[in-house]
Amino acid sequence: MIIRSLLVLGFIWHALRQRVKPWLFFQLNADYFNDAKGLYSKLDMDESIPRRWRLNQSLDTDGIKPEHYPVFLKPEWGQNSAGVIRIDNEIQLEAARANRNPESVPYLIQDGAQGKREFEVFVIRSLDSTKCFKTLSVTQVLNTSSDSHPVNGIYNSETFYLDKTHELDREQTDHLGLHLSQAGPFRMARYGIRADSIEALSKGEFKIFEVNLFLPMPLVLLSKNLGTFEKLKQVGQLTHQLAEVTGEIPGAQERKAIFFRKLFFLNRLNFKKMSAKAEEELVS
Repeated sequence: MIIRSLLVLGFIWHALRQRVKPWLFFQLNADYFNDAKGLYSKLDMDESIPRRWRLNQSLDTDGIKPEHYPVFLKPEWGQNSAGVIRIDNEIQLEAARANRNPESVPYLIQDGAQGKREFEVFVIRSLDSTKCFKTLSVTQVLNTSSDSHPVNGIYNSETFYLDKTHELDREQTDHLGLHLSQAGPFRMARYGIRADSIEALSKGEFKIFEVNLFLPMPLVLLSKNLGTFEKLKQVGQLTHQLAEVTGEIPGAQERKAIFFRKLFFLNRLNFKKMSAKAEEELVS
């Protein structure tokens, strides 16, 4: 994707200009990396979200019987909606569990949020203050289907995005920033949120269904209502800010091999999938 390439190249450029080591980027949220699992765990993220904004979510087991549908099954390590399945009834739930590869990563089951509108809020926070945001953008996620709870994502051809940041005034933006500060002092994050309106969002009347900490894409850059020039301008601003916050990482902070741990985890998972497939072919 061209935008991702521009983000990477822009960040390296600004980091070098600011005399910041580019590879320290992966340490921005290192405090929340689960060393034992080798990933950013969605269950760990849940613990940082205040109860009033949190959806019921747990490891999916046969003993769990949802009281309401839809619910969502999602891999504990997933990003950009990869592997997420919407479940509308008990029959679908039993079928999904029966077809799941036992060698795959653990799956979680999460209640569906009832907000009428879906938003993605991307933030870059200065390390100087837990309430100081260098960037806070609000992007509405829409879908061309009539589905009330679609599994949206950048790889879903029916999903599209609109920048809504300009619809919040300064006071509303500050209020939203204060709310998200309570959901974890992450240095860079993208929050998946359901709310009834922009006003409800700023008042804290919402549910958080996802927190992305590993390479979260600023979805404002995919917005249909932004022109190419504005997107390029934002790429420059975002990469400059990311280089700044990377340069603020304390020298005494423990360094973690997050990038290589993620590669190892994904390679191990792919090996298990190939082994399972080969075993099925031999049996058949």
